[in-house]
Amino acid sequence: MTSSLLSYANLVHAVSGAAGSVTAMTVFFPLDTARTRLQVDDDRRATSPLAAMRDIVREEGWQSLYRGLGPVLTSVSCSNFVYFYAFNGLKRALQRRGYTMTPWKDLMVGSLAGVMNVCITNPLWVANMRMKLQGARLRTTSAMQANTTYSGIVDALTKMIQEEGVATLWNGTVASLVLVCNPAIQFTVYELLKRRADKANLTSIRVFLMSAIAKVIATLITYPLQIAQARLRGLRSGPSRRPQRWNVLAETLACLRHIVRSQGVQGLYKGIQVKLLQTVLTTALMFVVYEKIASFVFSILGGRRQK
Repeated sequence: MTSSLLSYANLVHAVSGAAGSVTAMTVFFPLDTARTRLQVDDDRRATSPLAAMRDIVREEGWQSLYRGLGPVLTSVSCSNFVYFYAFNGLKRALQRRGYTMTPWKDLMVGSLAGVMNVCITNPLWVANMRMKLQGARLRTTSAMQANTTYSGIVDALTKMIQEEGVATLWNGTVASLVLVCNPAIQFTVYELLKRRADKANLTSIRVFLMSAIAKVIATLITYPLQIAQARLRGLRSGPSRRPQRWNVLAETLACLRHIVRSQGVQGLYKGIQVKLLQTVLTTALMFVVYEKIASFVFSILGGRRQK
């Protein structure tokens, strides 16, 4: 088991996945900025990606579209490194024990890798959200606006622990853990579409379209939790709230109720257009880069590629 997890092939997959995620996020980061603002800002009414980005540029300057890029790249590279390493390591461990991988086993391994990723990297994403909102002109509740200035991820983590308690680093964990089902839903829909398709004419374009449709469906189902996740990660907690901080499930439900009361049910899907565009494009580019880098490394070093 240990040799399956600590292997050269797993490291190649992990590094390739991290590189793919960094490339994709760098290219489409303005969309991610627009998506974040629409999710956390109650009064921002832009309905299209271009309109949202235009509003941000007009109010804060074009450089605001790239605010927090460094912390995001750090977080996304670490997150995808952990996920790809855990997924491929667990998959190889099962195969070495004589198990034949099936779609359901892939779902189980992917979900377990997702849980491991959330538990390990959630503090990075909380710090990342704080830095992305730092200096932003939000029209929402002051609880989202932190007076503290963060100079980097380490500084943000340190100050949040000192001022708000260690538990703050796991804000939004419940939403993140439930969102592990997002790739599971995506994979299930993709397999359903693939079984209905003509396998003899399963071109790259058709595969891309099927995966895009599956991603869209998964995002539509889980999007309200993504909004709760973004808000809880950006929420600044005063000392008076520390004793309740571990009650993360109640806070997630309270966040969703607040959105419905203040904005209606449609508030749970605020910014969905930007999210769909951003997630489909980013995911597609990430996997293209991941596959190319992994294939190149395995071919150059003469290693057998691990599926």
